[in-house]
Amino acid sequence: MGRWEPNARERLAEAAMELFVERGYESATAAEIAQRAGLAKSTFFRHFADKREVLFGGQEVLNTLIADGIAGAPATATPIEALGAALQAASVAFGPERREWVRTRQDIVAGHSDLRERELLKRAALVEVMTRALRARGVPDPAASLVSEIGSIAFRNALERWIAPSAAQPDFAAVAREELDALKAATAALS
Repeated sequence: MGRWEPNARERLAEAAMELFVERGYESATAAEIAQRAGLAKSTFFRHFADKREVLFGGQEVLNTLIADGIAGAPATATPIEALGAALQAASVAFGPERREWVRTRQDIVAGHSDLRERELLKRAALVEVMTRALRARGVPDPAASLVSEIGSIAFRNALERWIAPSAAQPDFAAVAREELDALKAATAALS
């Protein structure tokens, strides 16, 4: 087995996704994933707590990108503009090379109630990260919480549009900006 070869985490994730698609998420085991990647089962568990983590393992990176984007927004930025900076910062995790992987991931998650529940927890954590970062900028509640919920909706809508099969290969940052602008317009129409 190629234990010493580089990119073990990526190889395991690729093998897992292949097996999830071929045989179904529930049928694939950690041992089979490791075998497909040419690695030992123990290597799988050094990189992932369980097979769900293959699908949800990037949460920390996304949270950091979002928090750093809000913190790095200009001091004069409104809360919504700070959120726009966060979505722009998060776009580095959604390059064109990731589009098919994310699409497949979303399909797998959609097909399993326990994974959908985990996805909802992931979204709640993202809202909390946004809220904390906005509060750190001095945005009081309820504004920080409301803007964070809007940000979560913009992110979710952008992700759905970004992975949708289409002739064009949309840029995640541009789609996220459009979604945030649409939500800003919708909230302005409420007053």
